Amino acid sequence: MTLLIAAFGVLGVASSGPLMAATMGATSVTALAIAFWRNAIGAVVMAGPVVIREPRTFGRITRREFGWSAVAAVALAFHFACFITALQLTSVAAATALVCLQSGWIAVFQLFRGARHRWPVLVGLGIAFGGVVAITGFDMGSSPEALLGDLLALAGGALAGLYTLAGGKARQSMGTGTYTTLCYGMCAAIVAVLALFSAQPLSGFDAGGWLGIIAITVCAQLVGHTAFNHLLATMSPLLVSMIILLEIPGAAILAGIFLHEALPAGTYGGLALILVGLAVVVSGQRRGRPEADRREAELGAD
Repeated sequence: MTLLIAAFGVLGVASSGPLMAATMGATSVTALAIAFWRNAIGAVVMAGPVVIREPRTFGRITRREFGWSAVAAVALAFHFACFITALQLTSVAAATALVCLQSGWIAVFQLFRGARHRWPVLVGLGIAFGGVVAITGFDMGSSPEALLGDLLALAGGALAGLYTLAGGKARQSMGTGTYTTLCYGMCAAIVAVLALFSAQPLSGFDAGGWLGIIAITVCAQLVGHTAFNHLLATMSPLLVSMIILLEIPGAAILAGIFLHEALPAGTYGGLALILVGLAVVVSGQRRGRPEADRREAELGAD
């Protein structure tokens, strides 16, 4: 049963990129519309159990909790804006791999804050960076649009890392349902403002567009992320982190099958380098977790 849940989780998150690219390519749905509805629906779904079980929970949110949730929401909103736009400019496989550098960015942010990583983490960062150079190098030779898409995906990965770090601060004293409802809700509101200023419509789509939005929300947001949250109760965080990395080859395979996306051999080599590098980073971070946790507590004291 656990392996089946893991398989559904990988399939859910891996389908995110191909589904978003297919929806924007075949309908009038915009990047910010996908980001808005994905988070708005997610907030509503997550709010239900919290309101039923503890209706006063949201009234007890502290200023600190709200502040870190707001930082996470801003980072998440711009993460989606960058990543989903990147899918329109570069390949699904490249965009997914580059945005999945989240673990690497977290390690880099911790380095800037004075944390000391074990040598495998630094080696893994180097390997992943080699993959980034390979992908962007090939895209630089293909078109300026593809290179811009790569840079947006890289920015999306960095913002995802910031979202994770800020969310970790908020989750020190907040329940999962309360935090995700607040974060997703604020993220949807921020995206709505971005859509207003960029004149991207959030509604008025045909049936195919709405079907795509629902498929993205169900597969990636509700099935994928829910599956991995469930696995954390039965598997080690290291193993779950490694399983999540299967999103990179999974997205490439799905894009190849359903979108007929063919990439240069060198790009596939870059994907492999990022996958291996991130696996080394995650493994190295987990092995040194006690020291990292102690250091994080010292650096993050309020």
